[in-house]
Amino acid sequence: MDTLRTDVAIVGAGPIGLELAVALKQEGIDYAQFEARQIGYTISWFAPQTRFFSSNERIAIAGVQLQTSDQGKASREAYLAYLRSIVEQFDLEIHTYHPVTRIHHHDGQFLLTMQHGKKRTRCRCRRLVLCTGGTDRPRKLGIPGEDLPHVSYYLKDPHDFFKSQLLIVGGKNSAVESALRCYQAGAHVAVSYRGMQFNPQSIKYWLLPEINGLLQEGKIAGHFQTTPVEITPEFARLKQGDSTIDVPADFVLMQIGYEQDTTLFELAGIELSGECKSPTFDPATMETNVPGLYVAGTAVGGTQDKYRVFIENCHVHVGRIVAALVGAAPPPSPKPLASPES
Repeated sequence: MDTLRTDVAIVGAGPIGLELAVALKQEGIDYAQFEARQIGYTISWFAPQTRFFSSNERIAIAGVQLQTSDQGKASREAYLAYLRSIVEQFDLEIHTYHPVTRIHHHDGQFLLTMQHGKKRTRCRCRRLVLCTGGTDRPRKLGIPGEDLPHVSYYLKDPHDFFKSQLLIVGGKNSAVESALRCYQAGAHVAVSYRGMQFNPQSIKYWLLPEINGLLQEGKIAGHFQTTPVEITPEFARLKQGDSTIDVPADFVLMQIGYEQDTTLFELAGIELSGECKSPTFDPATMETNVPGLYVAGTAVGGTQDKYRVFIENCHVHVGRIVAALVGAAPPPSPKPLASPES
């Protein structure tokens, strides 16, 4: 079994993982980076042409300006191309499709085991940074039928639902955007949401008037204060108060959020706390309760219900980790954003 030796290992190659890799390379720190799938994987499963909530300057990394052809907010495609350009510009070496299956900590060193196809490789390092994100798998309700073939958790292409009865479950930004895009693609859309109405704080400001208008006109059916209790091949049963209603559904799109996979944290011995099961760390250095093990990016938020950790407010993690690695004082906290956009 091949064993790579390095000073620092980075696990994860999303935006903050890539920004950290650039910073380490510029500091001359020996490192290796591993990614279970492809760079920017979480962004890659966004629906085609999904646009970011944050403005381009807030999601740009490594001091490289993010420009779009229309000077608007970046789309999924534009941002993935931008991340690829960062890798090319800084000549970053990333071991993609190398999921970490084991972390062993002994005598001040970490030993990582990765599975790449049928080949198993290892990496021995003194310091380890987990930039693994917080949306590894979709939440589930634990109801009959939620694993049927016509039930999905990611919007791949609105075209798939043309002239079909589509029930979307959820009431935050992803659900609303999916409802609008699928309606515009010719789907007969209904929405089930446990709240009384959509919360303006959870919806992109340019989408809220449109969805509310279509609901008022009856062009999208809104089933508020409902919760799915069963899904069948023909309909979804919704609980509303003490009664139930059956909503015809050729397809059901569950947009109720995502969960963090805490496996690597647990393997490494990181303490998890709170309802979100977020990792314990020193905010000045990003070091966890395990000496030499750091966490960065949206991974610090655990499984977020009310999202407060985004790309735009994670850039500071990079400077704090680099300072800790080289033995420098933590950088001063950045000036708070005037108004978080995400």
